[in-house]
Amino acid sequence: MKHWQALGYAPPDEMLEVASVAEEVGFEGLLLSDHVFVPEERQSKYPYSADGEPDFPVAAPFPESFVLMGVLAQRTSRLRFATNVYILPLRHPVEVAKALGTAAVFSNDRVVLGVGAGWMKDEFDVLGRTFEQRGARIDEQVQVIRKLLSGEVVEHDGEHYAFPPMRMQPAPAKPVPIWMGGQNPAALRRAGRYGDGWSGSGQTYAEAVSVLEAIAAHRREAGREDAPFEAIVPFVEDVSADQRARLVEMGMTGTVSYPFPYTVGPEASLQEKLDYLRRYGDEVISKDGARAGFR
Repeated sequence: MKHWQALGYAPPDEMLEVASVAEEVGFEGLLLSDHVFVPEERQSKYPYSADGEPDFPVAAPFPESFVLMGVLAQRTSRLRFATNVYILPLRHPVEVAKALGTAAVFSNDRVVLGVGAGWMKDEFDVLGRTFEQRGARIDEQVQVIRKLLSGEVVEHDGEHYAFPPMRMQPAPAKPVPIWMGGQNPAALRRAGRYGDGWSGSGQTYAEAVSVLEAIAAHRREAGREDAPFEAIVPFVEDVSADQRARLVEMGMTGTVSYPFPYTVGPEASLQEKLDYLRRYGDEVISKDGARAGFR
């Protein structure tokens, strides 16, 4: 079982030390949050809360993901870095491939692109991107990115994107895994058909069972049941050892320690965060999650 630390909302000047200690105590990797900006007066409603308000703190920092991957990779040697999730239809896939491929090269292939459709239309409006048909664009964007990261001469002529024969360098030595986020039927179908993994935003045990069953069905339909696949399930309730074992049998490969504002508090010092990571390493990772609901 792999354990990931969500890095979201941490002050940038603490991230290097957090990464170093997370690697030291046995975390598999860090999950990086993504927004280009947060509008002062937001028109979009957050779809995962009753009041429409997002769960991130006021003035939360969102460093550019691929720059951050390259920086943190220089302080670590084993830790992986995954976006959870990168708002892919907000960007052009050629530019994403360039930044992602560079981060992969400078991290020795320790990066994962976790993607989602996004919910904040305000961002799309400011950047001049179409909010509608986001899911359809993701399907094609994944194709484009995989082509370009091959380092070979490729071309593309699709419904949303097109380019003549070209080569993009530097190219990663290995394919960059692409995970899908989201729990709606379209997102799970996309994960099963096209993804190298799935990353959740917080599930009960029953929800996790349902998600893993759906993804497995889509993988079988696509003839991809034998391909490598990671499923990262953050829990919103305590999960027993037996329940956890069943989820692993169903394909769960990892779980998540939530961002620091929710585990040690929004006013916690850097030292308190590092102490938390070390406790998690001693009490959870070293015992392979004997207490899956650790906080």
